[in-house]
Amino acid sequence: MKHKLSSRMKTYIVMILPALILFVAFNTIPLITGAFYSFTNYRGYGSYEFVGLRNYIDLFQDARVGQSYLFTFKYAIAGTVLVNLISLLLAMGLNSKIKAKSFLRGMYFVPNVLGGLVVGYIFSFLFTYIIPALGSALNIGFLKNSILASEDWAWVGVLIVGVWQSVAMNTIIYISGLQTIPADIYEASSIDGANKWQTFIKLTLPMLVPFLSINLVLSTKNMLMVFDQIMSLTKGGPAQSTESISYLIYRNGMDGGQFGFQSANAVLFFVVIVTISVIQMRMTSKKEEQL
Repeated sequence: MKHKLSSRMKTYIVMILPALILFVAFNTIPLITGAFYSFTNYRGYGSYEFVGLRNYIDLFQDARVGQSYLFTFKYAIAGTVLVNLISLLLAMGLNSKIKAKSFLRGMYFVPNVLGGLVVGYIFSFLFTYIIPALGSALNIGFLKNSILASEDWAWVGVLIVGVWQSVAMNTIIYISGLQTIPADIYEASSIDGANKWQTFIKLTLPMLVPFLSINLVLSTKNMLMVFDQIMSLTKGGPAQSTESISYLIYRNGMDGGQFGFQSANAVLFFVVIVTISVIQMRMTSKKEEQL
């Protein structure tokens, strides 16, 4: 017998179907297409031939690819630590009994609303003109030159912008976590004579582990995929010192005639991000089970 769909089920299908179609069209199909081209010598136009695993083998022999991975991992590790540390401190401050708390929460969320390219161009103007002019006026040597012009320190400028923009969302998540902690627990710890540091280590931090898990995965993924800040600040320079994996894939894949090769790089990068995310989630889930 054929089962007729209930009106509720039809409503669910109507609601889910458009999102599913968009997801398949703009996520699944491009992913499959990119994986297909990774086994070819396609240049982004014209004809192509299958080359098997040659692109993947060449990835591990390309010094520029290796340098981009090293920079990206360095940036992601530093950014993830700073974002979560600053976000947690801000969340604790914004969750305390202060005046204009709602207004301050809105202000701290503004960086997340702004586009990455817009923020990058604003900071590029600050780093290139405002800060050097200020350094010259105050006769401060290390501020006289733009940080973006230094091979050793340009990544710090990109990191500052990336962290400034990423802190907002993580702060909101930590605030949500802090509001789930019962006030009775803090009252009991106060009666037992625990100081603020002990209360944070023994009570607050363990209760925030699920939210810490979410933030670690999200911030690590976002930092690994850094693109907008590099596009607007350094364009991979100076001397390719700030060239991330995402920027390299875009630059050489679209403009450099390496579409097939960079498609293989993108597939490898996808596997790396998924692997890191799975490891993080397993580690934090084990920590949650111990609590």
